Amino acid sequence: MKRKFVVYRRVSTSRQFQSGLGLDAQSESVRRYLSTQPDAVVLGDFVEAESGKNDDRPILHRAVELCRKENATLLVSKIDRLSRSLRLIMMLEQYRIRFIAADHPEMNELVCHIMVAIGQAERKTIAPRVREALRQAKLRGVKLGGPNIAEARQLANKARTEKAKEQNDRLRKVVVEVMEKTGLSKLAEIAQALNLRGIKTARGSEFTPTHIHRLLKAA
Repeated sequence: MKRKFVVYRRVSTSRQFQSGLGLDAQSESVRRYLSTQPDAVVLGDFVEAESGKNDDRPILHRAVELCRKENATLLVSKIDRLSRSLRLIMMLEQYRIRFIAADHPEMNELVCHIMVAIGQAERKTIAPRVREALRQAKLRGVKLGGPNIAEARQLANKARTEKAKEQNDRLRKVVVEVMEKTGLSKLAEIAQALNLRGIKTARGSEFTPTHIHRLLKAA
Protein backbone atom coordinates (compact mmCIF):
# COMPACT_ATOMS: atom_id res chain seq x y z
CA MET A 1 0.00 0.00 0.00
CA LYS A 2 1.34 3.39 -1.00
CA ARG A 3 2.07 5.96 1.70
CA LYS A 4 0.87 9.38 0.55
CA PHE A 5 2.78 12.59 1.27
CA VAL A 6 2.23 16.29 0.62
CA VAL A 7 5.49 18.27 0.70
CA TYR A 8 5.55 21.81 2.11
CA ARG A 9 8.60 24.07 1.83
CA ARG A 10 8.83 27.59 3.22
CA VAL A 11 11.21 30.55 3.17
CA SER A 12 10.71 33.78 5.07
CA THR A 13 11.15 36.37 2.30
CA SER A 14 10.30 36.84 -1.37
CA ARG A 15 14.02 37.43 -2.01
CA GLN A 16 14.82 33.94 -0.74
CA PHE A 17 11.93 32.57 -2.77
CA GLN A 18 13.17 34.15 -6.00
CA SER A 19 16.79 33.15 -5.45
CA GLY A 20 15.99 29.62 -4.30
CA LEU A 21 18.18 30.11 -1.24
CA GLY A 22 17.01 27.74 1.47
CA LEU A 23 14.57 25.90 -0.79
CA ASP A 24 17.24 23.67 -2.31
CA ALA A 25 18.41 22.53 1.12
CA GLN A 26 14.82 21.75 2.13
CA SER A 27 14.27 19.81 -1.08
CA GLU A 28 17.39 17.74 -0.45
CA SER A 29 16.33 16.97 3.12
CA VAL A 30 12.90 15.87 1.94
CA ARG A 31 14.41 13.82 -0.90
CA ARG A 32 16.68 11.96 1.51
CA TYR A 33 13.76 11.08 3.75
CA LEU A 34 11.58 9.92 0.85
CA SER A 35 14.42 7.71 -0.38
CA THR A 36 14.01 5.70 2.83
CA GLN A 37 10.30 5.19 2.11
CA PRO A 38 10.04 2.84 -0.88
CA ASP A 39 6.22 2.93 -0.83
CA ALA A 40 6.02 6.76 -0.76
CA VAL A 41 4.05 8.76 -3.32
CA VAL A 42 4.10 12.58 -3.38
CA LEU A 43 0.70 14.08 -4.16
CA GLY A 44 1.84 17.70 -4.17
CA ASP A 45 4.80 20.00 -3.50
CA PHE A 46 3.81 23.40 -2.07
CA VAL A 47 6.25 26.30 -1.73
CA GLU A 48 5.58 29.54 0.16
CA ALA A 49 7.38 32.77 1.05
CA GLU A 50 6.02 33.79 4.43
CA SER A 51 7.23 34.36 7.98
CA GLY A 52 7.02 31.37 10.28
CA LYS A 53 5.36 33.63 12.84
CA ASN A 54 2.33 34.01 10.58
CA ASP A 55 -0.16 31.17 10.82
CA ASP A 56 -2.43 32.61 8.12
CA ARG A 57 -0.63 31.13 5.12
CA PRO A 58 -2.78 30.36 2.05
CA ILE A 59 -0.29 27.93 0.51
CA LEU A 60 0.03 25.98 3.74
CA HIS A 61 -3.75 25.86 4.01
CA ARG A 62 -3.93 24.36 0.52
CA ALA A 63 -1.35 21.75 1.46
CA VAL A 64 -3.29 20.88 4.63
CA GLU A 65 -6.57 20.62 2.70
CA LEU A 66 -4.97 18.19 0.28
CA CYS A 67 -3.74 16.11 3.22
CA ARG A 68 -7.26 16.02 4.65
CA LYS A 69 -8.82 15.11 1.32
CA GLU A 70 -6.33 12.35 0.49
CA ASN A 71 -5.53 11.18 4.03
CA ALA A 72 -1.91 12.07 3.35
CA THR A 73 0.99 13.06 5.61
CA LEU A 74 2.37 16.61 5.51
CA LEU A 75 6.15 16.43 5.01
CA VAL A 76 8.53 19.29 5.84
CA SER A 77 12.32 19.44 6.10
CA LYS A 78 12.32 20.82 9.66
CA ILE A 79 9.59 21.56 12.15
CA ASP A 80 10.29 25.32 12.03
CA ARG A 81 9.59 25.27 8.27
CA LEU A 82 6.07 24.20 9.16
CA SER A 83 5.50 26.70 11.93
CA ARG A 84 7.09 28.50 14.84
CA SER A 85 3.70 28.66 16.52
CA LEU A 86 2.55 26.06 19.00
CA ARG A 87 -1.04 27.09 18.25
CA LEU A 88 -0.78 25.98 14.62
CA ILE A 89 0.91 22.70 15.55
CA MET A 90 -1.89 21.95 18.01
CA MET A 91 -4.50 22.87 15.40
CA LEU A 92 -3.04 20.35 12.96
CA GLU A 93 -3.13 17.69 15.64
CA GLN A 94 -6.71 18.61 16.51
CA TYR A 95 -7.76 18.04 12.90
CA ARG A 96 -5.72 14.82 12.82
CA ILE A 97 -3.32 16.08 10.16
CA ARG A 98 -0.23 13.88 10.32
CA PHE A 99 3.06 15.65 9.75
CA ILE A 100 6.69 14.61 9.66
CA ALA A 101 9.90 16.63 9.82
CA ALA A 102 12.47 14.94 7.58
CA ASP A 103 15.37 15.87 9.87
CA HIS A 104 13.64 14.30 12.89
CA PRO A 105 11.11 11.74 11.60
CA GLU A 106 10.87 9.87 14.91
CA MET A 107 9.75 13.01 16.77
CA ASN A 108 6.60 12.42 18.80
CA GLU A 109 3.90 14.90 19.81
CA LEU A 110 5.47 15.76 23.18
CA VAL A 111 8.94 16.44 21.73
CA CYS A 112 7.38 18.55 18.97
CA HIS A 113 5.50 20.70 21.50
CA ILE A 114 8.62 21.17 23.59
CA MET A 115 10.76 22.19 20.60
CA VAL A 116 8.22 24.73 19.32
CA ALA A 117 7.54 26.12 22.80
CA ILE A 118 11.26 26.58 23.47
CA GLY A 119 11.65 28.32 20.13
CA GLN A 120 8.79 30.70 20.95
CA ALA A 121 10.26 31.52 24.36
CA GLU A 122 13.75 32.05 22.92
CA ARG A 123 12.49 34.49 20.27
CA LYS A 124 10.71 36.54 22.92
CA THR A 125 13.89 36.94 24.98
CA ILE A 126 16.48 37.50 22.23
CA ALA A 127 15.58 41.10 21.32
CA PRO A 128 15.61 42.45 24.94
CA ARG A 129 18.93 40.71 25.65
CA VAL A 130 20.51 42.09 22.50
CA ARG A 131 19.26 45.64 23.14
CA GLU A 132 20.54 45.50 26.70
CA ALA A 133 23.95 44.21 25.57
CA LEU A 134 24.21 47.04 23.03
CA ARG A 135 23.12 49.59 25.66
CA GLN A 136 25.66 48.36 28.18
CA ALA A 137 28.41 48.47 25.55
CA LYS A 138 27.46 52.07 24.74
CA LEU A 139 27.53 53.00 28.45
CA ARG A 140 31.05 51.60 28.65
CA GLY A 141 32.06 53.99 25.91
CA VAL A 142 32.34 51.35 23.20
CA LYS A 143 31.82 52.88 19.77
CA LEU A 144 29.79 50.43 17.75
CA GLY A 145 28.93 52.88 15.02
CA GLY A 146 32.49 53.68 13.97
CA PRO A 147 33.97 53.80 10.47
CA ASN A 148 34.40 50.04 10.18
CA ILE A 149 30.70 49.45 10.90
CA ALA A 150 29.60 52.16 8.49
CA GLU A 151 31.87 50.77 5.81
CA ALA A 152 30.48 47.27 6.31
CA ARG A 153 26.92 48.60 6.01
CA GLN A 154 27.73 50.49 2.84
CA LEU A 155 29.47 47.51 1.27
CA ALA A 156 26.63 45.16 2.21
CA ASN A 157 23.99 47.48 0.77
CA LYS A 158 25.92 47.56 -2.52
CA ALA A 159 25.97 43.78 -2.61
CA ARG A 160 27.30 42.41 -5.86
CA THR A 161 28.10 38.81 -6.65
CA GLU A 162 31.66 39.58 -7.76
CA LYS A 163 32.39 41.35 -4.48
CA ALA A 164 30.73 38.76 -2.24
CA LYS A 165 33.99 37.39 -0.81
CA GLU A 166 35.34 40.85 0.00
CA GLN A 167 32.05 41.86 1.61
CA ASN A 168 31.84 38.69 3.65
CA ASP A 169 35.40 39.19 4.89
CA ARG A 170 34.49 42.66 6.12
CA LEU A 171 31.19 41.49 7.60
CA ARG A 172 33.05 38.73 9.42
CA LYS A 173 35.21 41.39 11.09
CA VAL A 174 32.03 43.20 12.15
CA VAL A 175 30.64 39.99 13.65
CA VAL A 176 33.84 39.42 15.60
CA GLU A 177 33.79 43.03 16.80
CA VAL A 178 30.19 42.71 18.03
CA MET A 179 31.05 39.47 19.85
CA GLU A 180 34.13 40.97 21.51
CA LYS A 181 32.58 44.30 22.51
CA THR A 182 29.12 43.16 23.63
CA GLY A 183 29.83 39.70 25.02
CA LEU A 184 27.13 38.18 22.82
CA SER A 185 27.95 34.62 21.78
CA LYS A 186 24.77 32.93 20.57
CA LEU A 187 24.31 33.05 16.79
CA ALA A 188 20.71 34.26 17.08
CA GLU A 189 21.74 37.10 19.39
CA ILE A 190 24.57 38.23 17.10
CA ALA A 191 22.23 38.18 14.09
CA GLN A 192 19.69 40.24 16.01
CA ALA A 193 22.37 42.76 17.01
CA LEU A 194 23.39 43.32 13.38
CA ASN A 195 19.76 43.59 12.26
CA LEU A 196 18.95 46.13 14.98
CA ARG A 197 21.80 48.31 13.71
CA GLY A 198 20.63 48.12 10.10
CA ILE A 199 23.54 46.05 8.78
CA LYS A 200 22.63 43.76 5.89
CA THR A 201 24.15 40.59 4.47
CA ALA A 202 26.10 40.60 1.21
CA ARG A 203 22.79 39.93 -0.56
CA GLY A 204 21.04 42.82 1.16
CA SER A 205 18.83 40.78 3.50
CA GLU A 206 18.61 40.58 7.28
CA PHE A 207 20.95 38.29 9.17
CA THR A 208 19.90 34.89 10.48
CA PRO A 209 21.84 32.51 12.76
CA THR A 210 22.73 30.54 9.62
CA HIS A 211 24.37 33.63 8.05
CA ILE A 212 26.50 34.15 11.18
CA HIS A 213 27.48 30.47 11.26
CA ARG A 214 28.59 30.56 7.62
CA LEU A 215 30.59 33.75 8.08
CA LEU A 216 32.46 32.39 11.08
CA LYS A 217 32.96 28.96 9.53
CA ALA A 218 34.52 30.51 6.42
CA ALA A 219 37.15 32.32 8.47
